[in-house]
Amino acid sequence: MIVNPDEASYDSFSFDSLGAIMKSSAFAAIAALGVVVSGCATIIKGTSQSIAITTPPTSGAACTLSSREGNWTVVSPGVVTVEKSKEDIVARCIKPGWQDGVATIPSDFEGWTIANVIGFPIIGLGVDAATGAINEYPHAFQIPMAPASTDVPANPASKAN
Repeated sequence: MIVNPDEASYDSFSFDSLGAIMKSSAFAAIAALGVVVSGCATIIKGTSQSIAITTPPTSGAACTLSSREGNWTVVSPGVVTVEKSKEDIVARCIKPGWQDGVATIPSDFEGWTIANVIGFPIIGLGVDAATGAINEYPHAFQIPMAPASTDVPANPASKAN
């Protein structure tokens, strides 16, 4: 007996159900990939970064960097690791014989994190923004310092002549 495939009965199997399984598997794979790459900057760049601090024209100044994320200290020239944030960092350097150096280290938007839009933008951008990974500080920063004033009052006796 020859069976016509068009008339065959597939009681336990349906091509429609196979298509539904493949579609749901593909959706699950895409969803898993989206979760894996969400927060891409957090994963790739991290939530902290190093900044090289110098205090021209001198060295050996004790510098304190402060933001809402914490306080960090470094002696110039030196490298300090800070937590990323959308907040700028205030830096203050002191050294005997020198005027205090004060500067603001700006926090900038990390442009390439816009790639989160490809996957799951709300999750990815949300994770990166919450962790600070969406921001970046300059990798090197100078805090200029000037010698302290050495004005010594003139000897009054020498003016009498």
